[in-house]
Amino acid sequence: MTPSHGARRPTIADVAAAASVSRTTVSHALNGIGKVDPRTRERIRKIAAELGYRPNLRAQRLRRGQAKAIALASSMPFAVAGGPSRLGFYMEVAAAAAERALVHGYALVLIPPVQSESALYSVDIDGAIVVEPEAEDAAAAQLCERGLPYVALGRPTAPGDDAPYVDLHGGKVVELLLDHLRDQGARSPALVVGAGTRHSSVDARAAYERTAAAHGWPPIVATAPEDGGEQAGYDRCAALLAEHPGIDALCVLVDAFAVGAVRALREAGRRVPDDVMVVTRYDGLRARTCEPPLTAVDLRLDRAAADAVELLLARLGTRPATGTAGPDAPAAEPRLVPRASSLRRPPPAGHV
Repeated sequence: MTPSHGARRPTIADVAAAASVSRTTVSHALNGIGKVDPRTRERIRKIAAELGYRPNLRAQRLRRGQAKAIALASSMPFAVAGGPSRLGFYMEVAAAAAERALVHGYALVLIPPVQSESALYSVDIDGAIVVEPEAEDAAAAQLCERGLPYVALGRPTAPGDDAPYVDLHGGKVVELLLDHLRDQGARSPALVVGAGTRHSSVDARAAYERTAAAHGWPPIVATAPEDGGEQAGYDRCAALLAEHPGIDALCVLVDAFAVGAVRALREAGRRVPDDVMVVTRYDGLRARTCEPPLTAVDLRLDRAAADAVELLLARLGTRPATGTAGPDAPAAEPRLVPRASSLRRPPPAGHV
C-alpha cells in the first residue's frame, strides 16, 4: 500500500509499529547494518515497501557523514572527449558509471573537464573516478588536496601515483590496430597521438616503437594538442603527409584527430583506404559516422566504467574489493572493429 497524493508519508515510527519492533531495529534492517535476524530483516523490508516508506536521505547523510555521491572527472578537453554533440568517450563512460553507482545507492556527479584550480572544491562527494589522468593531472591533484579517495580509469602515469586503476590496455589496443594494418598490406604506417602524458599516448608510442622495430618500419610519430580537436588532427596530418609522402597508413589514436586526418587526405588527393589507410582507438560516434567509417577498437567501456565504480566503492569501504585494479585485472579485452577506412582485403573470419 502506497500513500495517496497529499497523504502523510509514512515514517520510520510507522514501520516500527507495524512490524512490532523498535525504530533502531527498522533502521538497521533497512540499512543493512547491525545484528538483525535475516527473517526479521526481510519482514521489515516487506512492511516498509507495503507502507510506501522512503528513507530520509538528508538525515542519513548527516548521520553517516557521507554525501552518497561520487564524481567522474577528467582533465581531457571536450574537443576530444565529447565533441560538438557532447556524445563520445567521456559520456559513454558516464552513462555506464552512473548506472552502476545507482545500483549501490550512489549518485554520479559529472564534472566538466578539470582545468581550473578549484573545479573539484565546490562539490560534495565521497570520492571520484579520474578518467585517463595525466602525469600532472588537475583532477587528481585537487582530490588529493581534499583527502578524497579516487581510482583511475586507465593507467596513471604520474611517478609515485599508486591509485588503483582499471586498465584500458593502451599498448594492446595499438598492437591490435598495427597488426590489422600490417595484415592489410601497410609497410610505412605513422602514429599520431595527443601531445599529453595520458597512458593512451604513452603506451601507444611504446607499442608502436616496438612493432616498428620488429617489422623494420621507419618510425614516424607525430603529436597534436588535445584541445585542438578535429582541426588539430587535420593540420598535423596535412603536415605529416607533406613531410613523409610515402606513408601508407595512419594510426590516429584520438578519434577527433582521425576525422581531421581523413579530411586532410581527401584534400591532398589521397584515397582512403587505397592510398592511405586510417584507423583510430575509440569505436564511438565519430568513427561510425566518418566517411568512410573508421576501423576502431571496442574498448568495452561499459564494463570498464562499472569496474571502476566497484573499485572506488571498495576504497570507500562500502563494497568488498573485487580485484579489478592493475594490469592483471580480469577486465574485458579490447576488440578490433574493422571498417572501410582500412579494408583493402576481406577481413579474417570471425571479425564483425
